Amino acid sequence: MAKIDKSQYTKEEWQVIKAKRKSEKELNRLRKMHNIDDSNTNQKYILCLKHGEKYSSEYVNKLYNMCKRYCTNFKFACLTDNSKGIDPDVVILDLPSNLSGWWCKPYIYSRDLPIKGTILYMDLDVVIASNIDHLFEFYPDDWCVIRDFTRVMRPKWEKYNSSVVRFKTGQLHFVWERFTRQQQAIQKRHFGDQDWLWEAARGTAKLFPDNWIKSWKWEIRKSKEWAHGGTKGTRKFKYAEDVIPPDGCCIAVFHGDPNPHRCEDKWVKENWV
Repeated sequence: MAKIDKSQYTKEEWQVIKAKRKSEKELNRLRKMHNIDDSNTNQKYILCLKHGEKYSSEYVNKLYNMCKRYCTNFKFACLTDNSKGIDPDVVILDLPSNLSGWWCKPYIYSRDLPIKGTILYMDLDVVIASNIDHLFEFYPDDWCVIRDFTRVMRPKWEKYNSSVVRFKTGQLHFVWERFTRQQQAIQKRHFGDQDWLWEAARGTAKLFPDNWIKSWKWEIRKSKEWAHGGTKGTRKFKYAEDVIPPDGCCIAVFHGDPNPHRCEDKWVKENWV
């Protein structure tokens, strides 16, 4: 990497350039270490993951419908172990049989993934609020991810949240390759896939702006109070609220409880279709 005369920049500008160069250097090191070939086509894909019984085909179809309303010139794919009930226009990708739970997700980074191009991955438990074309246009040659919603409690929080991730096929193959070699150990020491993504590729991503993708329950709603009688996984809010995502927010994420189909908020019921 060529040397730069930093005297031509302000202190603040140099800090930005320094951070960018550090990120590029680390990503190039990881690419070289794992012999990554990240040649791609210009095709845009939106990818989701459906495994086990947690989410029905309805979730896949509604996400596809929302993407058709709010994105242009893309193909929609679903990585799954059961394609029954999924819209026939969705590209079905077979999920490897030795994966389960959220530990299926590292496979999306494999260079052997059958879809080749730029991939915008989204969890099924999201509701799209407005056009998302800019998620493909933001730093198009880098991989991008959102900052974990712990940022609400800890403003300087840097770790990743894997609800929304954009990358080129094979660009993060080292994340998958290392996972396959150390699968048991990685699953033992990490709570979930996004913790592994942070360990494997920390500091190499461009972060989508926080205001583009927000937590519905922590950053958009006012009350977090649960209705009585619910158990983890089936809880609902005590009160329905008439709130909407703020200007600039294109995706609301429903991490944890409740899932969109259990949320009675007016905007969610009108838009999760």
